[in-house]
Amino acid sequence: MTAEEMERTEMVTALGGYGPYGSSLRDLPRLRTHRRLRASSWDRSGGNEDRLTLHPGETVELADLRGAGSINHIWMTVAPRDAPSPDSADRDFLRKLVLAVYWDDSPHPSVLVPLGDFFGVGHGRTVNYASAPLQMSPQDGKALNSFFHMPFATRARFEIISECADEVLWFYYYIDYDAFDLLEDGLGRFHASWNRENPTAGLDETTAAGLTNSQLLFEGPNLTGDGNYTILETTGRGHYVGCVLNVTNLRHTAEWNWYGEGDDMIFVDGEAWPPSLHGTGTEDYFNTAWCPSESYSAPYHGITLPGGENWSGQVSTYRFHIEDPVPFTTSIRVTIEHGHANRRSDDLSSTAYWYQEFPAEHLTLAPVGQRLPRLG
Repeated sequence: MTAEEMERTEMVTALGGYGPYGSSLRDLPRLRTHRRLRASSWDRSGGNEDRLTLHPGETVELADLRGAGSINHIWMTVAPRDAPSPDSADRDFLRKLVLAVYWDDSPHPSVLVPLGDFFGVGHGRTVNYASAPLQMSPQDGKALNSFFHMPFATRARFEIISECADEVLWFYYYIDYDAFDLLEDGLGRFHASWNRENPTAGLDETTAAGLTNSQLLFEGPNLTGDGNYTILETTGRGHYVGCVLNVTNLRHTAEWNWYGEGDDMIFVDGEAWPPSLHGTGTEDYFNTAWCPSESYSAPYHGITLPGGENWSGQVSTYRFHIEDPVPFTTSIRVTIEHGHANRRSDDLSSTAYWYQEFPAEHLTLAPVGQRLPRLG
């Protein structure tokens, strides 16, 4: 850091900026100058209707925060206004609701993710779990929490978009943030995006039928990374901080049916294969081992949905690079094989989380009909 940059940082800190504060217990005694503020769904009439009523097809602005600041906590929960019905067309509302976030007057969203997926579990489901940045809390994981820090220099705008067909939803939220006089340089903008490949392009049926189960799951070369499932692809400067990966096992067999063995390959700044960050298998990247089939949650990795017998059905797992972010200067492409050598054809979806120097302009989201989870 140059002397000029140090002087600016000291000035911003004195005025009330992001500052050199950590979030550890050791840093809690440090006195601070910023203000803590909140946008929420509290009942402006003074009553107890502390919620929004979200109608099908409606987009609601949750917050429009002006000036400099940093989001430090988000809590949300949502439920149908009317009694649940097995005939409801919108029982997958966690995939039909979209969270969109815009930074610093950008017309392009930096966060564009189905609501449930943003908070760490796929397939339109909730489950109790706790990681460092994201948590789903009781009852049955329906309290959605984020502790990602999200700085902004001039403005932060949050929207919730309903793409439901007929379900009216009650929506409650807190968006907690620190307000600053000025945001210092060198702080990236938080991003999150969603992707799906349904199904992944594995071996065709004729080729697969000619292989033994062991050959299908464990053999064959991949010397290019071509055909890998893409978790994140972006350009610019920033650092990747993790993902959630969801799998629906589409292979129905009594034989050993592990969906993994896919190596993670992260290509930084346009590097050729093999990338500097080349892993050894799906469960290995997610910090587990030996084809796990049980739920587990830790601060930086976990399995929220382990699937059924013989790894059937729906799986959701997470890996956060909080202690080990992956920096990039010009570009990054985060990929993983779908089965060894991309031989499996399963339903994969994912949410990627990263920080970037400037708000991205390329985020898109698949139409609602292409986001709906399979039933098993």
